[in-house]
Amino acid sequence: MTVRLTWVQPEDLVGHELRQAAQDGRDAGDVERRWHAAGGSPAPGRAGASESPASPGLRALAGRLLDELALLESPLAGDEPTGLSGIRAACPRWPAPRTRPASSGPERLHAAWLGRAAGCLLGKPVEKLPLAGIRALARATGNWPLTTWFTARGLPGELTAAYPWNRRSAPTSLAENIDGMPEDDDLNHPVLTVLLLQRHGHGFSTSDLARLWLDELPAGRLFTAERVAYRNLLDGVEPPDTARHRNPFREWIGAQIRADVHGWTHPGDPGAAAEQAHRDAVLTHTANGVYGAMFTAAALAEAAAGETDVHGCLAAGLRVVPPRSRYAHAVRLGIRTARAEPDFDTVVDRLHDAYGSTHHWVHVLPNAALLAAALTHADGDFGRSIGCAVSGGWDTDSNGATAGSLAGLLAGRAAALPDHWTAPLKNRLSTSVPGFGSIGFDTLAELTHQEVRRP
Repeated sequence: MTVRLTWVQPEDLVGHELRQAAQDGRDAGDVERRWHAAGGSPAPGRAGASESPASPGLRALAGRLLDELALLESPLAGDEPTGLSGIRAACPRWPAPRTRPASSGPERLHAAWLGRAAGCLLGKPVEKLPLAGIRALARATGNWPLTTWFTARGLPGELTAAYPWNRRSAPTSLAENIDGMPEDDDLNHPVLTVLLLQRHGHGFSTSDLARLWLDELPAGRLFTAERVAYRNLLDGVEPPDTARHRNPFREWIGAQIRADVHGWTHPGDPGAAAEQAHRDAVLTHTANGVYGAMFTAAALAEAAAGETDVHGCLAAGLRVVPPRSRYAHAVRLGIRTARAEPDFDTVVDRLHDAYGSTHHWVHVLPNAALLAAALTHADGDFGRSIGCAVSGGWDTDSNGATAGSLAGLLAGRAAALPDHWTAPLKNRLSTSVPGFGSIGFDTLAELTHQEVRRP
């Protein structure tokens, strides 16, 4: 039997790198012609690996072409730096350090953890489904717009056959199956960040994070850019080259889903939160992929102080992103579209028109636009925030998680979140991170609070 390990087979990476080249303006036409002439296939549409392995010769060619593609210069590089000094130089409104202390107490952090979990769990059963399928499944049970969990009860067989639930998630994330918060990378990474801060403090290095991954995180619980970077570490590649070497996922959403704790532990200091998130992100990502982490951390840091609304949080996030970058454009597009259109389904349709044919569903840009639109449209309401984020498709569990995190912070305390979203979590998280299995969200909030402002 052949093991088709997802997200790392060279023959599957070439198609993704060709797509990335088209997005960032590199002329890869000659490489693409040679790849297809040799029998190479496009990237898998939604999964992480093609069905059949390549021949040894084709696999060797794939490796050579990936290295060749890495040498092509992007005309957008000047507007989309990866180094922190370049990013700060490109941001004329970078947030000044906070001059008076702000506090994000355990109760606010408890709401953030619960919000992240609930939003993630809502999106899990429909991850990878097309937008039409998400809408059809929810409407068939009278749950559109989304106001509660997805369910298989009462669905016609032909509908579930046409749009099958995420096979790994349905047994733990449909309404009839929820029994605590199941394991998910969108929760594993925040837990791991708490462990990182416990061991190394806020002055951790990217290499500290790399060693922590190797010590504590199973490779099989990593995906896309994270899995490639992990493989690169095992091959002896040093950070930050781990983000660039044969890694076509370096501008996907992975770093953005790791950013929450960096924001939570810097209440009212979005610039410091963004700098900390940058050190995390460059292990696996470049340019727009890094901006996703910095934007999220800054927005959450603003929310953690409890002094502004969701729109102020989004504005704070944009201040740490180069304004001429595609990420900044995506966020502004999401905000602008949500403000202009009262019907959120129409907002989503317009975003899918803009990105659906050109970007993978895990790429950071369409998801950034959708997240910004969902948060803008929901105007701080918790249920609407996670419902809008998930109802827009693409990376449903990740967008639901980040929306829930920010909306939870704005709610200020766990008791302010609707019980039907939090009670099924049973104050219990399953995780792959050693020492944290079946931990309570209240305990996680206390542990996170201990890291607030730690040197």
